[in-house]
Amino acid sequence: MRPTATALSTLLAFLPSVLLAQDITGTLVLYTSQPNEDAQQTVDAFMAAHPGVQVEWFRDGTTQVMAKLAAEFQAGAPEPDVLLLADSVTMEGLKAEDRLMAYPEADTSAYADGVMDPDGFWFSTKLITTGIVYNTSAEMVPSSWNDLTAPEAENNIVLPSPLTSGAATIHMVSIAGVPTLGWEYYQALADQGAIAQGGNGGVYQAVAGGEKLYGFVVDFLAIRGKNDGAPVEFVFPEEGVSAVTEPVAILSTARNPDAAKAFVDFVISVEGQELAAAQGYLPAHPDVTPPEGFPPVSEINLMSFDPAAALAEDTENKMRFTEMFGG
Repeated sequence: MRPTATALSTLLAFLPSVLLAQDITGTLVLYTSQPNEDAQQTVDAFMAAHPGVQVEWFRDGTTQVMAKLAAEFQAGAPEPDVLLLADSVTMEGLKAEDRLMAYPEADTSAYADGVMDPDGFWFSTKLITTGIVYNTSAEMVPSSWNDLTAPEAENNIVLPSPLTSGAATIHMVSIAGVPTLGWEYYQALADQGAIAQGGNGGVYQAVAGGEKLYGFVVDFLAIRGKNDGAPVEFVFPEEGVSAVTEPVAILSTARNPDAAKAFVDFVISVEGQELAAAQGYLPAHPDVTPPEGFPPVSEINLMSFDPAAALAEDTENKMRFTEMFGG
């Protein structure tokens, strides 16, 4: 469920004074792929914690943000101080191009290994996992990814395409890296008549509407839908789930690096993670209570994922997927 204005106002009212940093001032420019409402709430919460900073922000999809940023790089005039984008593969690409500023002093001690960049160039702010959504009219209730290879699921599976969705790309690479699944699993789904097209929203609508019985989808769509009365359930399969982590990073050309570091500190702090939970997302911080319908972070098995390897093998992986499911 989406947070109420009252709940968010209460959260902002109780931001501890230790976060108030009067010595951090100036303008901070943020580029983000967060939904507009979430971005505004994040900016408002940060400015409440740092009243000396004025945030200017631009919002679009990650692909569009990166296209705008590439044009600015080409012109030698990148605008943002800080980025808050969908996935770590995008951040790895910027890191490889020496576009990011390391911030190894950021306090990531509470976070699990593998969630943050070990070199301190980007920092995960959420765990947007991909699991199985199924329509409650389905006779077979899956608990494993392999359950979707059963006869009951034949011609009743829909997947987001990695050609469209960054989360689907990360999921594809994560599944391919599990020894008991691998690329053979995707071939089995293709043999089942699974359809791969579009993004997560279309997958959710197809399953919620009964067009298909099973799908791969990001967690919050199915969990919010169930809370709102849709005939769906979400499963965290026993082999684990992949995760898009909406990382934050500072550009190496940041004009206000102090404010940018303060922004990073805020979004990975307990208070920043409580805001993420209030917005309806699974917080990456293990000590923050998830929203209604989510299990504790400690109970979720995350598949291993190497963003640098995924970046290097991106074209090959997408071609392999296209050969199985079509363009």
